[in-house]
Amino acid sequence: MLNDFYKQFKSGTDIRGVAVEGVEGEPLNMTDEAVETMAAGFITWLCEKVGKKACDLTVSVGRDSRISGERIADIVTSTLCDFGVRVLDCCYASTPSMFMTTVELNCDGAVQITASHHPFNRNGLKFFTRGGGLEGKDIEAILLNAQNENFPEMSDGGSIEEYDYMSKYAFNLCRQIKREVNADNYDKPLEGFKICVDAGNGVGGFYADVLKELGADTTGSRYLDPDGMFPNHVPNPESPVAMKAISEAVVEAGADLGVIFDTDVDRGAVVDSKGNEINRNRLVALASVIALEGVEGGTIVTDSITSDGLKTFIEEDLGGKHYRYRRGYKNVIDKAIELNAQGVECPLAIETSGHAAMKENYFLDDGAYLCTKIIIKAAQLRREGKTISDLITNLKQAKEEKEIRIKITQSDFRACGEKVIADLLKFAENEEGWKVADDNREGVRVSFDKENGDGWFLLRLSVHDPIMPLNIESNSEGGVKIIEEKIMSFLEKTEGLAL
Repeated sequence: MLNDFYKQFKSGTDIRGVAVEGVEGEPLNMTDEAVETMAAGFITWLCEKVGKKACDLTVSVGRDSRISGERIADIVTSTLCDFGVRVLDCCYASTPSMFMTTVELNCDGAVQITASHHPFNRNGLKFFTRGGGLEGKDIEAILLNAQNENFPEMSDGGSIEEYDYMSKYAFNLCRQIKREVNADNYDKPLEGFKICVDAGNGVGGFYADVLKELGADTTGSRYLDPDGMFPNHVPNPESPVAMKAISEAVVEAGADLGVIFDTDVDRGAVVDSKGNEINRNRLVALASVIALEGVEGGTIVTDSITSDGLKTFIEEDLGGKHYRYRRGYKNVIDKAIELNAQGVECPLAIETSGHAAMKENYFLDDGAYLCTKIIIKAAQLRREGKTISDLITNLKQAKEEKEIRIKITQSDFRACGEKVIADLLKFAENEEGWKVADDNREGVRVSFDKENGDGWFLLRLSVHDPIMPLNIESNSEGGVKIIEEKIMSFLEKTEGLAL
């Protein structure tokens, strides 16, 4: 069992902690020693996973733009080397590219140093094998190895080699766009397009170079240079501030399209020529249009908080099937892989946060790949005088939406949350006018007719934190307030919630 020290680093399928001092109430815990033990613990795990000795392993290491990245990368690479591992130091790299090193460079494993969109003082370790990202149980095993000092014997045979894999990764994206657009000017398929890129000072700035290489005008792009203090806005496609920044950039530049990434480029979103945001449900809808081409009746797996309008769009407009699953991008991806293994054709797993994984791309959540597919489609549509927004005009958008994050005050927060959900389900099933969704697989989702709020709520338990997120949407003005009053009348009678 993990002790309190190592337990604090487990964040779902990643390791995360505080890597920089100076923020009040957040003491440094990703010390040099802690990182060293976790890197060594990964070697033990990887040896068992692939059936090799440490001295026979090749592992790639990359990092995003965080100010602690270089320190942590130095520790990880030197630790791997000390145990005899051949290390490919990829320096600045996107998270998806690090997975691809296991495919294209035959690395046994990969380590990406990132904490996604979290604040500058945070950092972490994300691991891959050829089979994809690790599961939560794998992270726990690595931390147990670190805690118990369960390490291989050290060896003198290790090496560290600098390797610029991002150039090859970018070349692959260029080649894909050329091939799939198949323009008359084959090598410049984006000639005449103006596309703005917002990298949020993460590692996504390379994408502007990809577009320029293909003939696009990227004038008006913002925050392409890596800066781990993130001085302009949080690099997060879910952030209203970040989306406003790329929308403004597109409008000011008179661009045809804008793309935005999170820090390590495993998530992305776009805006159209008018600066309209295509993220969350609209992004899921657009990605579904692309993924279902040639896959008649295919299943799209999403997280649980997607809208009713999206379900209608996927099933009635696109002729596909919508499978709502649990929050957490790895949950969504794993379910899509499982369904395919069962013979259910599922080309896309996507979370409203912007994590999108396509079957054709190893079910890898890759923001640059998603935006590449959208740009390819935009280039194809241009021949018909259409835009990507034309593809989702039938998607019905909610008039109002709201998320309330309710704190759980009891120490055993998971037991408390599960009891609240069980009690709510029993209550909802017997309450007149409350329609419990029959396709929900997380928490409790209830719909209401026009007289009772004209929308729905979903109450669930957070994947990692002592929080119960409550999402509400309504198709009518004032509907969210009506639905909120209904659910709050129940929650006020429960114990363990800070309302």
